[in-house]
Amino acid sequence: MRTARRKLTAGVLASALTGLLSACGADTGSAPNQINWWTWDDKQAAAYQVCASDFEKANPGVNVTISQYNVADYFTKLLANFVAGTAPDAFQNSPQFFQQYASLDQLMPLDDFMRKTGYDLDRFSTGTTTWRYTDGKQYGLPLDWSSAALYYNQDTVKKAGYTASDIENLNWNPDDGGDFDKVVAHLTVDRAGVRGDEPGFDKKHVATFGIGPLGTKDFTGQTTWAPFYASLGKHVANKPAWPTEFTYNDPQFVKTTQYIRSLSDRGFAPRDGEFASAGNTPSGPELIGSGKVAIMPDGSWSAAQYAQVPKLKTGIAPTVTGPDGTTRGTISSSNGNNIWSGTPRPDLTWKWVSYMGSAACQTKASGSGSFFPSIPASMDASAQSMAAKGVDLSVFIDQQKNGELFANPAYANGTAIQATVEPLFQSYFAHSRGEEAFKEMANRSKSLLAGEK
Repeated sequence: MRTARRKLTAGVLASALTGLLSACGADTGSAPNQINWWTWDDKQAAAYQVCASDFEKANPGVNVTISQYNVADYFTKLLANFVAGTAPDAFQNSPQFFQQYASLDQLMPLDDFMRKTGYDLDRFSTGTTTWRYTDGKQYGLPLDWSSAALYYNQDTVKKAGYTASDIENLNWNPDDGGDFDKVVAHLTVDRAGVRGDEPGFDKKHVATFGIGPLGTKDFTGQTTWAPFYASLGKHVANKPAWPTEFTYNDPQFVKTTQYIRSLSDRGFAPRDGEFASAGNTPSGPELIGSGKVAIMPDGSWSAAQYAQVPKLKTGIAPTVTGPDGTTRGTISSSNGNNIWSGTPRPDLTWKWVSYMGSAACQTKASGSGSFFPSIPASMDASAQSMAAKGVDLSVFIDQQKNGELFANPAYANGTAIQATVEPLFQSYFAHSRGEEAFKEMANRSKSLLAGEK
């Protein structure tokens, strides 16, 4: 089962690990029945502990240790432990880093394990293709999936004269913004109580923004520009797997981002960093709960948090439809469960990883609503559990059933693309760069996707 693994040295990864190798404190453990699993998500760490306890009961003598690290340090720490030879047996991974780790031979292909144990990938609703490498082998199992939606303050919407149906059926176009623009303008209120579509509106002193931050630096745009662009039938990646281009210079993409920037220019949406204070930015539930925004574009992972805001009645609406009134789309990103190629206990680690990828585990772990499981039966059980707590996840279930999800593809040089493209987005939305920034984004990302440095 073991695959040939490239031995890493500090020199290979010096630029990423400068000053951090001394921080390596992880240990795969010398005990033959010790399994170490890492995640950056505190909620999933707690959720999968239920599975770990069940797994240990079913396998006497086995001990599963789950470690969670802050996302800001997680991937650098993981690289450092690859170098030191002390990486965890298995770990949660992001598509952004898949190519990097696979190209360094730090991931174990799962195909032989799956054939030997009869493990069927058809159990998953999404995410399997994201974790198939360019060599055609499967290197990860989907741990979860996510998408985007529009969360809104029901009382604010009702006070403005709108119904839930109005928010759930917003159409949009890049020319005048459609119904979406009209609703967002009316929901915006300045400090004097004047609405954004009324004479005398003061865009420099806004009390409630109609829509939350959209002009962000995020280069994939999952909760910001991507649903708007997708409503035009467009995806920025030119291929569903291992794209060779991110078409940031497509005229329709440019028009989409021009429109999004105009929302902040007109005072209907906050500028990037508007609410940041002392290095902290309020979460979506905090912005909705404080009345600073009426509608918040946010991820599915936040659904349970909105329900926990005191005295707040939150509705969840789907993303906008395009000019045809029917086309919707949103990125479905799926984190993966990888096995380190250097684990001294590959068969036992596969047993744990494959158990995590079972309906029995995912149904229990996802009951808190902190993540969406990739197995449909588990997702249905999670939705029922959350409905009993007053959280309606039907918007996300419908996205699956209606074919509105498109997978976030695996791509090369994810870290370098992020570091290159995000500052360009940031400068565009800050008006320090014009439309020429999109040509630069497209050209530089194309080079990076081709494997150039």
